[in-house]
Amino acid sequence: MLLLEKISKSFDQRGLVLDGLNLNVAEGDSIAVTGPSGSGKTTLMNIIGLLDYPDAGNITFRGNSILSLTPEESARHRNKNIGFIFQDHLLLPHLTVKENIMLPLFASKISGSEYDEKVTYANNLMARIGITGIADKYPFRISGGEAQRVTLVRALINKPFLLLADEPTGSLDANNADLLGNLLTEMNREYGITLIAVTHSADLASKMKLHLKLEKGKLVK
Repeated sequence: MLLLEKISKSFDQRGLVLDGLNLNVAEGDSIAVTGPSGSGKTTLMNIIGLLDYPDAGNITFRGNSILSLTPEESARHRNKNIGFIFQDHLLLPHLTVKENIMLPLFASKISGSEYDEKVTYANNLMARIGITGIADKYPFRISGGEAQRVTLVRALINKPFLLLADEPTGSLDANNADLLGNLLTEMNREYGITLIAVTHSADLASKMKLHLKLEKGKLVK
């Protein structure tokens, strides 16, 4: 589903971060990427999600090369195909939980019937993940664990093929981290969404089918 070939990336102050990196991701995989701070894990995720671009190499997504997409095409690709979860929930404070979840729908034109279907899907996901009771609350009125569950539903609202999670449990206590980790792997199994998670957590990494380490700019088992 996703193929990275000979990806390299350098920064002026950090030097070479990714060095001819290769990654082959099959449909439905769940992959943990670990490595020390500064090893390039977030850079890798940003490149996969077209939030940043490599200096060299190629990325193929579902059979199509995506590095030549225009900024507008890249935005459509992200909105349609990729869900993002970050360490900070990035919920908009002036919108309710439900409004935050539905926000990605307004980045693309959808029909009224499609919107109604998405509302039903969102309601089902919220019930599945246990946040129906906070749908009308604002982000400052919910806990950190609840906020991360909201971001999970928001990331899934457009039924993406790929879910990218960058330190999703990094700001959570042990109980909420375990809960979110279980939810991520359950979504991977039940919905068939391919999952790539960058993490410092050995516990979260152990829940994935494959654990890769980012060392000296390359991924190793």
